Amino acid sequence: MKLYNTLTKKVEEFVPQKGKTVTFYTCGPTVYDYTHIGHMRTYTNNDLLKRTLLYLGFKVKNVMNITDVGHLTGDDDTGEDKLEKGAKKAKKTVWEVAALFTDYFFKTTDALNILRPDIVCPATNHIKDMIEMIKKLEKKGLTYKTKEAVYFDVSKFKDYGKLSGQKLEEKIQKAREEVYIDPGKKHPADFALWFFRIGRFANHTMHWSSPWGDGFPGWHIECSAMSTKYLGQPIDIHAGGVDHISVHHENEIAQSEAANEKPFVRFWFHNNFLMVDGKKMSKSLGNFYTINDLEKHQIEPLAMRYFFLQTHYQKVANFTWEGAKSAQNSYNNLKKIVLELQSYNSYKSYKSNNSYKTYHSHFVNFISDNLQIPNALALLWQVVKDQSLNPQEKLSLIYDFDKVFGLKLTEIKPQKIPQEIIKLAEERKRYRMEKNFQKADEIRKKIEALGYQIEDLPQNQYKIKIK
Repeated sequence: MKLYNTLTKKVEEFVPQKGKTVTFYTCGPTVYDYTHIGHMRTYTNNDLLKRTLLYLGFKVKNVMNITDVGHLTGDDDTGEDKLEKGAKKAKKTVWEVAALFTDYFFKTTDALNILRPDIVCPATNHIKDMIEMIKKLEKKGLTYKTKEAVYFDVSKFKDYGKLSGQKLEEKIQKAREEVYIDPGKKHPADFALWFFRIGRFANHTMHWSSPWGDGFPGWHIECSAMSTKYLGQPIDIHAGGVDHISVHHENEIAQSEAANEKPFVRFWFHNNFLMVDGKKMSKSLGNFYTINDLEKHQIEPLAMRYFFLQTHYQKVANFTWEGAKSAQNSYNNLKKIVLELQSYNSYKSYKSNNSYKTYHSHFVNFISDNLQIPNALALLWQVVKDQSLNPQEKLSLIYDFDKVFGLKLTEIKPQKIPQEIIKLAEERKRYRMEKNFQKADEIRKKIEALGYQIEDLPQNQYKIKIK
């Protein structure tokens, strides 16, 4: 398995630390608003990686956090808490909002056939773990306290910036007057580990006691504390969006490696952005689409998954309704082909050439080479068109590929042909074998009158279709 590693900026051979078990941490959602198509792309790509690892014979221990506190509107500790903002907008409590949008997130990922993590850990259930990690950092002299928060001092972590390649001196403090910045911060890149319930957060609903005072955790400490708790350190693979590289993931590395004095993550897996009509997704532009919007446009969630398969995870993808409809058409065609292949009766007498093994080998090569999923999808359509493969072989390959694609093709139910029609078809087959073509033709007409078609195939085989 070869995978691009953001840390080394190159495609590398991936081998787990311990046998065949992969420790895999997925950056989960901040549950203050509806899950949108940008999230859908990220989690579909994470799922493709997980399914590929499983397909290749690895075991995967997958942990995902749910951020239900501490994530401010600015990833760099500026703005207000997103959960508080979401609660005001929805006119609900922060706890109700977190529950509502966590449910919506999983409703969306389930509809897209994204495998659920082995462990889902809400931040609010792990406050003690975060406090313990902050105490470790404090003991090592890596923190400082202002009136508003406990901060991690990035100047004391010599490797800060190694993920993004951005040097510490390049981190420039925001100059916009409307953005509030703690005047006690020593460096703009220093980040909050614990916020106090005073000043701008005096009325913060979620709060806990800590050695430093009443308050709540910063966003970055959450992932570090929870991933280490469940997966240890270093983690084999940490997944997330490219927008998290320069701040969130950089901060995770700093506090985790400083606290535990060992590498945090071996492979960083980052998905690129999803644009909408060539523009960044935003509510102000009215291009913030959810699974409900897809359904209104008669786009199935699995057709959206098909849409995502068409672009490599490292490339920017562009969503348009025309593109989504095209994906729906392709997905519909694929389902029809599966139904058609299911309708053929036994092909045991057919001898295959080496095409089957060749296709399987190509598929493995594509998915193992940094997830070349678009190439693997193109290969599936080659299988469909290849006349050297018999129907059973085509169906077998399609089902096999779908272990990674996750389009639920194995769940497509074959058309049920009534026993009466099958009995007539078998009777017709007998007459044909006896060279009594007049009687065979009479039965064919009878079958058609009942709303079915029979197609003759080599070696006295046949296929029945609904007209």
